[in-house]
Amino acid sequence: MILAIVGPTGVGKTKLSIELAKKYNAIIINSDAMQVYQKMNIGTAKIKENEKEGIPHYLFDIKDVTDNYTVYDYQKDARNLIEKYKDRNIIFVGGTGLYLKAALYSYEFNEEENKVNHYDELTNDILYELALKKDANMTIHKNNRQRLIRFLNKENINVPASKPIYDALYIGLTCERSMLYERINNRVDEMFREGLIDEVKSFYDKKINSRILATAIGYKELYDYFDGKITLEESKELIKKKSRHYAKRQYTWFKNQMNVTWFDVDFDNFDNTIKEVEKYINEKAKKVIKFGINSHDENVVIGRLKKPIKK
Repeated sequence: MILAIVGPTGVGKTKLSIELAKKYNAIIINSDAMQVYQKMNIGTAKIKENEKEGIPHYLFDIKDVTDNYTVYDYQKDARNLIEKYKDRNIIFVGGTGLYLKAALYSYEFNEEENKVNHYDELTNDILYELALKKDANMTIHKNNRQRLIRFLNKENINVPASKPIYDALYIGLTCERSMLYERINNRVDEMFREGLIDEVKSFYDKKINSRILATAIGYKELYDYFDGKITLEESKELIKKKSRHYAKRQYTWFKNQMNVTWFDVDFDNFDNTIKEVEKYINEKAKKVIKFGINSHDENVVIGRLKKPIKK
């Protein structure tokens, strides 16, 4: 069985992944574009070692921030893991929809031109800057997001098909928008208390100006603060604002690109959300096993549960 836990930042995906991994004896594969990088811990809300509860986690902390790790690279690594652990239950967790779709759908990349970036995850300002770096004479307005992405993707990627190639069940976590934005704001405040400034300063002091640090929310804004372009309070408010906008784009992407079943999160008692998701998974698994349903015919893809752990 392959599960994919999706949704916007700050909604509880990591916590759900741990509980489901314990329930179904699963491994966890990261599908967050920023969490593949080492030492980007606080700013990416990366799972802490003591939170893993002994569950194997893959594609976390595998690259240096100076490495150019592309969607093409992620696709190869994720599919190798799927093949290696094909007899295990697998849980993908993360908010980078393009990574997840590259892993589980029939995306086809041109190997000679594999420098594909996760443009759907970037702000308009960053897209505009990248477009100017590609061609200083380009005339696309920075608010014309679709044209900027098409321009950046031109000659880098073949048009991908949208057919899933692995049986998987897509589980989305959601909540009322104002509640999510409040959680995001509080989360950013907590990041600063945990030492986000020191984390980013460790890169800045080494004069590391890699592509990933120039695009990751929380890092670019603090670089601007260290450069004296904005105040610390302005950097914090920008991080909150961009995180909220990113969450909105994540919702839009997953709702348009994948057949996700959404669950409203009970933050007062997260166990209720866990039980609701488990019930859904078990019902889908029983239906497939009992009736031999071809999951692709239903646009709901799930295989037989493998070696679940009984509580």
